[in-house]
Amino acid sequence: MSFNVLIVEDQPLIALNLQDTVEELGHHTVGIASNMYQALLLSTGADIALVDVNLEDGPTGPIIGRTLADTDVSVLFMTSDPGAIRGGVPGALGVIQKPVRDLELVEAIQYVADRRAGNTNIPPPKCFIEFSPPGSSAS
Repeated sequence: MSFNVLIVEDQPLIALNLQDTVEELGHHTVGIASNMYQALLLSTGADIALVDVNLEDGPTGPIIGRTLADTDVSVLFMTSDPGAIRGGVPGALGVIQKPVRDLELVEAIQYVADRRAGNTNIPPPKCFIEFSPPGSSAS
């Protein structure tokens, strides 16, 4: 199954690497955004979003993630400081820490795609810090 993926990343080389990986996995990139305005503008039709926390316009990633999750987009955060979103973001699946090795990136994107396709009984990859689902209590 193929999904439409929005990449929200302000570092061009990282964004292009993400785009290459997404497309090698058979998905379609709907756009690359480097700030909140662009992300929200490009989000129409996105199924999955890969979202950095700190962008050109500051630490707007969590706001973007929450907004996208509210519109049924599966959100995966990518940041060098996962502690910045320690408590999670409502509706988002989780976070992976940058820098990300290529294999970890593939595993994380595939996990999000599998979840999006309804396969909820698969464990997350080791690089993935899963957020607690709504209504559950964190241990």
